[in-house]
Amino acid sequence: MDYLRVIWTVARKDLLIEMRTRERVAAMGSFVVLVGVLFNYSIDTAIVRPQEMAPGIIWMTIIFAGLLGMGRTFHLEEEDGAFSGVLQTPIPLDALYLGKTAANLVILSLVTVAIFVVFSVFFGLSFGSHPVVLAAVVFLALLGFVGLSTLFSAMSARTTMGESLLPVLEFPLLIHMVIFAVKATSRLFAGRPVSEVTGSVRMLGAFAIISVAAGAVLFRHVVEE
Repeated sequence: MDYLRVIWTVARKDLLIEMRTRERVAAMGSFVVLVGVLFNYSIDTAIVRPQEMAPGIIWMTIIFAGLLGMGRTFHLEEEDGAFSGVLQTPIPLDALYLGKTAANLVILSLVTVAIFVVFSVFFGLSFGSHPVVLAAVVFLALLGFVGLSTLFSAMSARTTMGESLLPVLEFPLLIHMVIFAVKATSRLFAGRPVSEVTGSVRMLGAFAIISVAAGAVLFRHVVEE
């Protein structure tokens, strides 16, 4: 119970800070609207069907918006030296990681909902006839992405390169996740049967579990170096 309380406390603290400052949500939200506007004026719908291009554009937007926000996960703690004090407390470091991951997942999920709304408004997209399966695909992909981002954000925050190091560390590991997410999303948008995306859903689930588990194990070594 104490372990879960630590996770909840860390997640709640980060979400309260974000609600007060809106620093990351504002940055990611602005990027999402900018991408939507740019693609709205750059795509000729008489030549290209937005329904076919949307999955790739949506996931590109999610990844870049996520990197923009997740890179600042430990910014406040590192800025005022509070993170060193946190590391000296007796709380389990894997619980700290999971709390940060949970908060990041909530923030990025809200931004992802905004992304789908923006693209729906601009392009009049149809999200297919399996919204629950689509939600599962998005959730698993976000969980895997956030699991990696939280770990690498802790690593990059303690280097001189800072947030600019995050894409370099993450992109090679995200390739497979993005491929399966785009493939599943594209088929669901096209109204294909669920049986065609079950393989991708399993791979995304495995990626999410491995990312979060590896992050929980490696987080201690990253922040104590």
